[in-house]
Amino acid sequence: MAAQQVRDGFTELYGTEPDGVWSAPGRVNLIGEHTDYNDGFVMPFALPHTAVAAVSRRTDGVLRLHSADVEGGVVELRLDDLAPESDRNWTAYPAGVVWALREAGHPVTGADVHLTSTVPAGAGLSSSAALEVVVALALNDLFELGLQRWQLARLCQRAENVYVGAPTGIMDQTASACCETGHALFLDTRDLSQKQIPFDLAAEGMVLLVVDTQVKHSHSEGEYGKRRAGCERGAALLGVDALRDIPYGELDAALDRLGDDEEAVRLVRHVVTEDERVEKVVALLESGETRAIGPVLVAGHASLRDDFRISCPELDLVVDTALASGALGARMTGGGFGGSAIVLAEASDVETITKAVEEAFAAAEFTAPRVFEAVPSPGARRLV
Repeated sequence: MAAQQVRDGFTELYGTEPDGVWSAPGRVNLIGEHTDYNDGFVMPFALPHTAVAAVSRRTDGVLRLHSADVEGGVVELRLDDLAPESDRNWTAYPAGVVWALREAGHPVTGADVHLTSTVPAGAGLSSSAALEVVVALALNDLFELGLQRWQLARLCQRAENVYVGAPTGIMDQTASACCETGHALFLDTRDLSQKQIPFDLAAEGMVLLVVDTQVKHSHSEGEYGKRRAGCERGAALLGVDALRDIPYGELDAALDRLGDDEEAVRLVRHVVTEDERVEKVVALLESGETRAIGPVLVAGHASLRDDFRISCPELDLVVDTALASGALGARMTGGGFGGSAIVLAEASDVETITKAVEEAFAAAEFTAPRVFEAVPSPGARRLV
C-alpha cells in the first residue's frame, strides 16, 4: 500500500512513473550503545517502520527531492553545487548520499525522488539512516553501481558525518541496510563482520515494546559529539586505537591508569562494559536463554544513565515504571538525551506495563508517550 501511494505521489509530482520504489527501515538497538564509534559491538534489529522512496534517474546533473511528510514543494539542487554542511533541512540526508557517492567516484548523474517515512523522527530509531539508505539503495540499483550493502552503509555514514555534520557511528546505516526478518544483527563495527542472531520473541511468549518518550534529540547538537570526543581522548590516554581494544578483564587496571580523570573513567567504563554486555546477550540468545537478557538490559541502562550520562527523567521513568510493573528488562535505546526506551516483557504483562507507564507520565505531567511493539523486520529492499 505504501509503495503504491508513493508511486502515485511521484507520478503526480513529476508527470511520469518512477523507475522503481524502495524501502529502508528504522532500527531499534537491543544492546550496544555508543560502542559503534569506539570500534565495538552492537546488536540492532530493523523495525517495521520504513522510509519508502520512488526514484527515477536523471542525466542532467539535477537532483529533485520531495517528501510527503514535509510542507513545501519540490526542492531542486544541482549536483555540482552540493557541499558539506550547506543544508540544515531534511534534504541534507538524501543529498548527502548523492554527494558521498559522487565523491567516491560513482557515476550518479541526477535523480527525481519522492518519499515518505513512518519512522518517528527524533525518537532514537534512526529515521535519518532510513532516509539515507533508501536513497542509496535506489541509486545503486538505478545506476548499476554494484555496491554491497555494507559499502552502501559506509557511504551513508560518510554522508551523515561529513555532509550533514553529525558524528554518528556505522550502526544505524548497517542495520537499515543489512538486517533480516526475525533476527537481531550482531555487528562488529571494526571490520563490519555480521552474524544474524535468531530473535523471535513471539514464539516464546514475549514482546519487546518501544516507548517513544516524545522528547526530541539531535545527533548534530553538541552533547553527542562531546561523548565521542571524550571516548577518543580516553583511548589516547590509554595508548590504544579505540576503546574496543581494552579487554573487559583488564578494565580495572585501565581505570587505575586514568587516575582522577573522572570523565575519562566514566566513559571508558561504559564502553568496555557495554561491549561485554553485547557479547553476553549474544551468548544467552544462542543458548535459548532469552528471558535472561533482561537484567543485562537493565545494567546497560544504569551504565548509560550514571557513567555516560545521556539519559533523561522521561527515559528513567519508563525504565523504573516498567520494571516495577513486572517487565523482564528495560533500558534507553539510541543516542540519548531523549528518544525511546525498550521494554522486554511477557506478552501477558504488556497491557499492565503500558498502562502503568502512561499513568506515570500523566502523573509527572510529561507528554504522553507513544508505545508500540518492535518486531524484527527486513532490511532495505526494492518493492517495485
